[in-house]
Amino acid sequence: MSGYVRDLARRARAASHVIAKLDAPRRGAMLAAMANAVEQGSSDILSANAHDMARAEKAGTTGAMLDRLRLDEGRVADIVAAIREIGELPDPVGEVTRSQTMPNGLKVEKVRIPLGLIAMIYEARPNVTADAAALCLRAGNAVLLRGGSEARDSNIAIAACLHRALREQDLPPEAVTLVEDTAREHVLELLQLTDLIDLAIPRGGEKLIHFVAENARVPVIKHYKGVCHLYVDKAADLDLALQLAIDGKLSRPGVCNALETMLVHGDIAADWLPGALQDLQSRGAEIRGCKRTRELFPDASLATDEDYDREFLAPVLAVKVVDSIDDALVHIQTFTSDHTEVIVSRDTDAVDRFIREIRSSAVVVNASSRFNDGGQLGLGAEIGISTTRLHAYGPMGLESLTIERYVVRGEGQVRHPDVVAAQA
Repeated sequence: MSGYVRDLARRARAASHVIAKLDAPRRGAMLAAMANAVEQGSSDILSANAHDMARAEKAGTTGAMLDRLRLDEGRVADIVAAIREIGELPDPVGEVTRSQTMPNGLKVEKVRIPLGLIAMIYEARPNVTADAAALCLRAGNAVLLRGGSEARDSNIAIAACLHRALREQDLPPEAVTLVEDTAREHVLELLQLTDLIDLAIPRGGEKLIHFVAENARVPVIKHYKGVCHLYVDKAADLDLALQLAIDGKLSRPGVCNALETMLVHGDIAADWLPGALQDLQSRGAEIRGCKRTRELFPDASLATDEDYDREFLAPVLAVKVVDSIDDALVHIQTFTSDHTEVIVSRDTDAVDRFIREIRSSAVVVNASSRFNDGGQLGLGAEIGISTTRLHAYGPMGLESLTIERYVVRGEGQVRHPDVVAAQA
């Protein structure tokens, strides 16, 4: 290996110690400066993004990937607003999450501290460069960023703004380190740096997630695909079910919390499904269904297991008629990506069972799958949605970028006083 990424990580690791020592107001001021720098550098960012867009279009990139890559004045303004919002969030560092005095007088506390150096490996979305930097630094960490080649110019332009802000604050710019050379070999090198990197977070397509998970020696939290299900129970409010299907599938098809599969109880399928699918189709959805679905809605193409296992990231909906909630649960357990599952039902027993038996990062009752999002769930912002059952599961906000350690306060207590006395 070249040592290129190791050198970057070594300097970012040193910067992480500087960031960890800052108090909350100082880190808040740092983020305010970062937001101002991005705002002032918006024309440079948009110019760089135009180069990335032209290159992507020439390479044949289309659909959701192109949409994720695109920046405009509104999206840059959103980046600025997100950094400012993160800077104003309650600070998690130093929070005492548990305090207990033991019979021997020891005071035992659990206290939040920064993770250290976090590596973000991501594709297409240049806003992740700013969002990840803001979240990691607000939580007292440094960040090593490896974006995709398709967004290289945009990422460099955004990182330059962040570096300018850090220098203005007399802080090391290496606290936000961008791996500008996007060669695959450098990702492999990054994933071996167990002595420097505390956590790697991949965000992107299936191939990227698999590559990182299969090659990493550093700890990894996967932000895997979103094969999100909507189960329409026999006791569902059917008008509500249609609203949730439309919002979940069509409000923004190219995001991970978009709906991909709809399961419909057989008792209500004949009366409800044809009209619901006609409505979805008239709004631009392509329907792929099981044989029973196609009998009720002949315009649907035949769905395969590959369709039920797929994150379409497009206005395509896989549909299946099931005989019971048991069948719905089996289907979800077979094809879930552990992201988001929704039930529409007024039957509290069915709802309670669905919640109890589904293990995905979010279970949503009578509301859209699109609410599995850090901002919507009260976190203020997120670095992604974890589908790995580790210390963070679901949307990862500031708290998820810290860990809890024990602080034990004593006044000379020893565990074996008899041994101490004998040695004296």
